[in-house]
Amino acid sequence: MALRRRLRQWWLARVPARHTWKLTQRNIYILPTRAGFIFALTLVLMLLASINYQLNLGYALSFLLAGAGLVSMHLTHGTLRGLTLHLRPAPAVFAGDAALLEIVFTNRGGVRHGVGLHFEDRGAHGPSFVWIDVPAQGQASAHVSIVPPRRGLHPVPLLVVETLFPFGLFRAWTLWRPAATVLAWPRPESPAPALPPTGAQGDEPAAPTRPGSSGAEFDGVRAWRRGDGLRQVLWKKVARSGELVSRDSAGQAARELTLDWNATRGDDVEQRIARLAAWVLEADRQGHAFALSLPGRELHSGRGEAQRRAALQALALWA
Repeated sequence: MALRRRLRQWWLARVPARHTWKLTQRNIYILPTRAGFIFALTLVLMLLASINYQLNLGYALSFLLAGAGLVSMHLTHGTLRGLTLHLRPAPAVFAGDAALLEIVFTNRGGVRHGVGLHFEDRGAHGPSFVWIDVPAQGQASAHVSIVPPRRGLHPVPLLVVETLFPFGLFRAWTLWRPAATVLAWPRPESPAPALPPTGAQGDEPAAPTRPGSSGAEFDGVRAWRRGDGLRQVLWKKVARSGELVSRDSAGQAARELTLDWNATRGDDVEQRIARLAAWVLEADRQGHAFALSLPGRELHSGRGEAQRRAALQALALWA
């Protein structure tokens, strides 16, 4: 097993990581299948019987089938030769969820039938196996998925593209190591804990609102900031001035949160990150502006989809 593992590591080290993978004669391998070996053995027996009994029709049938086998080998290899593979950027997912990978096959030749795609290590990455046909002078997409077990960046596993077309007598395949990664966000704590006090860090109390005012009362306008929702934009002023401006409410400061590492409790790092992830999702759901404070990493206050993704990415990559 150790020798086999070393040979596999040596073999995989010879496969470079690339964003695109063009299939040529230099990176396509072909061998007979079990059916191919049985077919070859049958041909040998037929030829021996024809020689022994001097059967002219036996000679003709043996050589006819042998020629069909050679043509099958050529067609099997040609099914992959000339294809170009490209992996589209994979969306980020939470740790433990399936990340769907889309591989695009580009074909500049004739139609290709029976092209299969799967991970090289199917035992570790699941039984994903996809068969597609690639149209002539066109493209086709295949989808496989991986499940990142923990937060962070995960390299896309080694992919195998293969075909048995047309008769299943030969198997042609290639190995592709995509130069891409999948980002796994930390799994949020469940059930989600209550948000920390608003408007301050740690135990500092939230800034009080003015008597008789509501959180939607406007003090004025300010320049548009990334993360502002569409409802905050003053479209009438935008139409007149041509500049993006947003509402600045008196209660905005009171609704701003600082999600601080020190506000979490416990010695388990992953548990504290899971709590911060839950706070990020809850603050975004409630429409709060929030900042994130991690040891050695600060994320300035903001709101919206971009702020949520930036916070989750910071948590995923923090070490």
